[in-house]
Amino acid sequence: MSIQLVTTVAGLKAESARLLRSRKGVSQGLVPTMGALHEGHAALARTAVEQNDVVVASIFVNPLQFGDAVDLDRYPRTLDADLALLEEQGVDLAFAPSVEEVYPGGEPLVRITSGRLGEKWEGGSRPGHFDGALTVVAKLLHYGMPAAGLPEGTVGDAPAGAALPAYRAYFGQKDAQQLALVRRMAADLNFPVDIVGVPTVRSDDGLALSSRNRFLSGEEREASLVLSRALRLLEERANAHEPLDLDSAQAMIESQPLVALDYFDVVDPGTLEPLAENCRETPFRGEALALIAAKVGPVRLIDNMPLSS
Repeated sequence: MSIQLVTTVAGLKAESARLLRSRKGVSQGLVPTMGALHEGHAALARTAVEQNDVVVASIFVNPLQFGDAVDLDRYPRTLDADLALLEEQGVDLAFAPSVEEVYPGGEPLVRITSGRLGEKWEGGSRPGHFDGALTVVAKLLHYGMPAAGLPEGTVGDAPAGAALPAYRAYFGQKDAQQLALVRRMAADLNFPVDIVGVPTVRSDDGLALSSRNRFLSGEEREASLVLSRALRLLEERANAHEPLDLDSAQAMIESQPLVALDYFDVVDPGTLEPLAENCRETPFRGEALALIAAKVGPVRLIDNMPLSS
């Protein structure tokens, strides 16, 4: 079946409800994106299709999470290619609203705040970014809720009182801080949704896939590989129960003249607080997350690596 494009919240609710009813569906998945889709997004969509009866993918470039108007204007818009990629994965509905549809009357007067968890790392380098991201994610989670648009008291063809369909939303592990924040928001604000993290997809040379990679020159792309090499070095040390020796990994990054490091640290996966210094000098034990961000030429890249021993 061909993917269906809807551009209004009312259309999304009506069509997702129709599909749930027609399929006697018991689950619905949401894949929020900003478009310019690549194989990483395809992995999100495939996972959602495997786990749900109905799948919605949103395509919306959210102005609230861009601090720089030039960066917002520069963000690639590739709707036709995005729809083709989503259709190949089996996604049912693509929700591509206008800014006016999502923010009627202009920017919202009330927003979600990311709190202390959103003030560090990416939040420290991009103030307000996560407040804008969480605000639109909250709205999208409401829009994609499977009960929306169903006749009152029914779920699909089920009688009144039946359980609501399962609801899952899919986010990439590549944006590790965003994933942690969305999970925290869903838990703290009692969103009836299961937040599913999908592992980072990388090119054959190790570079994490990103919509921004297209802006790298050949020389810059080659230079950017030092980021994933540094992360893999920490992973190898963690797997071998060795000291992580973050300083030597950082020195490797800083030896690349085209790379300007923003941050590089090892943190608790839940709180994003830096781990004790002894993880650098004594054998690594437990669970952690290595975070990295850098500018390569004019392009800002982020990456991370889960660590365990």
